[in-house]
Amino acid sequence: MMRDWGHAAALAVRFLTRLPVPGEDPARFGQDIGRALPLFPWVGALVGALAAVPLLLGAMLWPLPVAVLLALALEARLTGALHEDAVADLCDALGGGRSLEDRLRILKDSRVGSYGVLGLGLAVALRASGLMASGEAWRAAAILVVAGGFGRLLMLATMVAVPTVPNRTSLAAGVAPRAGWGGLLLAMLLFLPLLALGAWISAWGMLVAFGLGAGFLLWFRGLLLRLLGGSTGDTLGFAAYAGMLIATLALAARL
Repeated sequence: MMRDWGHAAALAVRFLTRLPVPGEDPARFGQDIGRALPLFPWVGALVGALAAVPLLLGAMLWPLPVAVLLALALEARLTGALHEDAVADLCDALGGGRSLEDRLRILKDSRVGSYGVLGLGLAVALRASGLMASGEAWRAAAILVVAGGFGRLLMLATMVAVPTVPNRTSLAAGVAPRAGWGGLLLAMLLFLPLLALGAWISAWGMLVAFGLGAGFLLWFRGLLLRLLGGSTGDTLGFAAYAGMLIATLALAARL
């Protein structure tokens, strides 16, 4: 049983990051992915913790803004810019697509247009500004960890709340249906230590983050069903980045 959870944890890390985790076995994917999904928030926290290292070290040599940008650069490298790419793609699809077919076609297009550039630029700038607004390196580092977990929790909630686009073959279409309410509940229980860390940073901020996250999920579900007919891999990646942004701004706010 413990070995099965070990395989699931390794799969969760491989799925969300570029970290070289050994022991990949494609034959076990269908068996392990259900267990791996509730572990996604902790993988996000791991990425945040690794990104916090250059932030803390950089803050010893440079002002906090420089250290924050170093941290976000490493974070993007660790994940292969997985969520940033999703933000750009979804902004392009929803901004430039006039019909359902247009939007789905743009989502599959690897090129980035003006909506994608602007959307991603603003998202990264807002997140960086929130970390800088925290005022202290240790606080920004802790926010990176909590926000990393919160973003992947919101991604998992999106998997549960929004059905995938019908008749669309993708990795997300094969993974998202495995995310049931039981898995989401387990993920929320596993998130409790990160919740405690967030409450230590700012209890009101953590409460605001969950309120905004719930509101975002309701709005995002309606938007995706209306404009895309469901969720795709890019919409899930967008939800993860939105969650990181929401938690960052909420925890950095002067509440």
